[in-house]
Amino acid sequence: MHTNRLRHLFSRALRASLATPLVLAGCGTGNTDLRGYTNIECTPTGEPAINDLSIQPAMDSVELRFISSYGEEPATYQTRASTGEACATATDPSTCQTTLAEARSVDGFTGACIQVCWKYFLATTRGDEVKTWSSLQSLQELIGTVDTAQDAALLAFAAGYRLSCDTLDQGAVKRSLEGGFNVVGTKGYACGEGSDLIQHVVHVSANGEVRELEKHVLEKGTGQCAVGRRPVGLEGTVAGGCEDALGQYFAQTAHLEAASIHAFLRLREELALHGAETGLQDAALASAVDEVMHTEMTGRLARRFGATPPPPVVAAVPLRPLDAVALDNAVEGCVRETYGALVAHHQALHAHDAEVREAMVRIAEDETRHAGLSWDIDRWVRSRLSAPEQEALREAQKRAVALLRAEVAAPLDATLVTEAGLPTPEAALALLDTLEQELWA
Repeated sequence: MHTNRLRHLFSRALRASLATPLVLAGCGTGNTDLRGYTNIECTPTGEPAINDLSIQPAMDSVELRFISSYGEEPATYQTRASTGEACATATDPSTCQTTLAEARSVDGFTGACIQVCWKYFLATTRGDEVKTWSSLQSLQELIGTVDTAQDAALLAFAAGYRLSCDTLDQGAVKRSLEGGFNVVGTKGYACGEGSDLIQHVVHVSANGEVRELEKHVLEKGTGQCAVGRRPVGLEGTVAGGCEDALGQYFAQTAHLEAASIHAFLRLREELALHGAETGLQDAALASAVDEVMHTEMTGRLARRFGATPPPPVVAAVPLRPLDAVALDNAVEGCVRETYGALVAHHQALHAHDAEVREAMVRIAEDETRHAGLSWDIDRWVRSRLSAPEQEALREAQKRAVALLRAEVAAPLDATLVTEAGLPTPEAALALLDTLEQELWA
């Protein structure tokens, strides 16, 4: 299920239950005049596309590769995009193909570490030569004269600017009157007091130099969060050591967000074990990175209300067979995480506390992507299960929905409704009605 379909469904659910249109996550347009700019062309996984790079002399092939690592585990490598025909002019194509498959780089560009570490490099072939390009300087050498928007976007990306594929004020490009291109990107996060999501406009000259022209604060950080997927082996729950309802709520939320990091990293391992496509594996890893930020944000909010969320304790459990992974995804992802994403949008609209409301606008979009991933996994896995196993999934979802109905029908502290924006039991049941009719029937 594409994330956009969930967005539209959530919008209808909120209108039906609350007569309030849904405003999805987004930031202001800053002070940059975006006239003449166009969206960045991207790979399916969200990096700048590479199919129109103006490399001269031309390469036989170019691949954009992603390196990720977690803890003491060995780094993993995935090809995110490729163009051309690998080893097309090699005198020994077989040896060239083997060398390309084994091409690795210790270094990389656009790297970061938030428990999970990641970075990128290019791998190219020309004749018998296989090379890697893992820095801004090496990419400038490879591209030479910047002739296309993709040239400029890739260099800005390698210089450390995040480039959105669909939000113009966070990812855009246009040809500059002085030659080269202007590129709009962002740095930073609206995550915690004193943090900012900053829009940058840079000029990428014809010779590949990246020079900053201007910057504007798109969103100021506050420090709050949402809910996530629970991992198998999660032990106990927490109250946060606080009698305040808001403190208890955000302590529990932060606890579950931290647990979700484990859940998504484990999901990535189990998807790889069972041969899932790399796109699903990569999305699980990206979701784990999102949950790191969510944990930090909700933890700050819990402490603001006098609670201290302890870290989750997750017991070591062996990787599971495919039917068990599917069953867990059907319950935790397609039911609980999907409903949680919808609630996050409700909070973004209705929380009286400005910090909670602003944070949930950002978090809701992440959680919607995570829910979309759950449905994508569900679609992939069902064709690999027997008829009895598929029936078990349907029954498990029915039980999960019934349990969720009982949970949301419980009375809430008034401050959770007003300040945190949680739906009343009546509104929550109406939201569930819409999801059940559209998704779980």
